[in-house]
Amino acid sequence: DDGRISSAARPQLISLAAGATAIGIGPGLGQSPGLAAMVAWLFGNVSQPIVCDADALNAVARRPGLLGQQAGPRILTPHPGEFRRLVPGDKHTPREELEGEARALAEQTGVVVVLKGHRTLITDGRQSAHNTTGNPGMATGGTGDVLTGMITALVCQGLSPFDAARLGVYLHGLSGDLAAAELGQVSMIASDLIRFLPQAFRQHAAHEQPPRSDRD
Repeated sequence: DDGRISSAARPQLISLAAGATAIGIGPGLGQSPGLAAMVAWLFGNVSQPIVCDADALNAVARRPGLLGQQAGPRILTPHPGEFRRLVPGDKHTPREELEGEARALAEQTGVVVVLKGHRTLITDGRQSAHNTTGNPGMATGGTGDVLTGMITALVCQGLSPFDAARLGVYLHGLSGDLAAAELGQVSMIASDLIRFLPQAFRQHAAHEQPPRSDRD
């Protein structure tokens, strides 16, 4: 309805989800009461791993009691503004304190939190890592959508939610670094990351550059 998935599509979505190894929700989804209810239902009832970004995070934020009640593994990929909607507080909170809140949220609710930004934090509350790949040219529309797809794909390949998030963030940033080296940062767009993904995977597999993410 009006360019968005209708709440009447729930039976079809449930059927499709049943055959999925993992699910990514959020990019391009849009917002409506029906969509928010549908995301909440999937979050609370589907046993497969779900990666939530963008409007899926907004839907989860509208139902504070949902976190901790999920039916399976969940990976949340908020930028600081989206995180503040999940955990209300001062929007000017220093990064270090925000990361402490992200660790606490992960520990209390059993989700993996990917707090995006400079040195993106990946945490499940018990273990954490900071990523050091990536560059400012990646701060453009659509790059987060690419990350959602990458993490979902890595979960589909059998990685644990934490490991899929950590490797996904690393390769996402490495793709951005490779794109910046050839194209420059100023005009980089999201599809450039996809273009350089094969090279990033090859470089990682060949250990030409050790993974640059620091465990805490």
